[in-house]
Amino acid sequence: MGSNSIKVLGASNHAKSKREENDFYATEPKATILLMEKEKFNNVILEPACGQGHMSEVLKSYNYNVLSSDLIDRGYGIQKDFFDYNKWAGDIITNPPYKIALPFLKHALNIINTGSKVALFLRLLFLEGIERGKFFKEFPPKKVYVSSARLNCAKNGDFKTYSKSTAMAFAWFVWEKNFKENTIIDWI
Repeated sequence: MGSNSIKVLGASNHAKSKREENDFYATEPKATILLMEKEKFNNVILEPACGQGHMSEVLKSYNYNVLSSDLIDRGYGIQKDFFDYNKWAGDIITNPPYKIALPFLKHALNIINTGSKVALFLRLLFLEGIERGKFFKEFPPKKVYVSSARLNCAKNGDFKTYSKSTAMAFAWFVWEKNFKENTIIDWI
């Protein structure tokens, strides 16, 4: 099938430029504010893909104690690989690198205590996929907050260049360790 066929079918990848090598797409602060209006978290939060601190700064403004880290030193937080954390006594809130979002989630649920939460800002299409579908049956998210309006992520944290609305739909996925009931879907 040629590219013209793909255009006729209405499919496209919407990418006008090459993806950032380490999947650094900063979260628009408004997205974290919307989550804070819906969910309460433990006082201690780990933000393990903090980038330049866009999400961490919002969390701090809501009086959470936030440990911010990232695999890459971007001038904010400490430089540490998330997979080097063995235990975390609090909640985890982040926008993980999408290409490793499922391993990120599995590790997060493994290192937190029962009843603690993991909130991930992800593309809505994270709901799709055979491997994720199997995982969701065993570890369902407690809530999924779908954004009614488009929220943005900025490549390399450059909101001046990437401030326009995109075709991507985002949602907050919230897990509570050992939650086994039906997922609630809500809108922000």
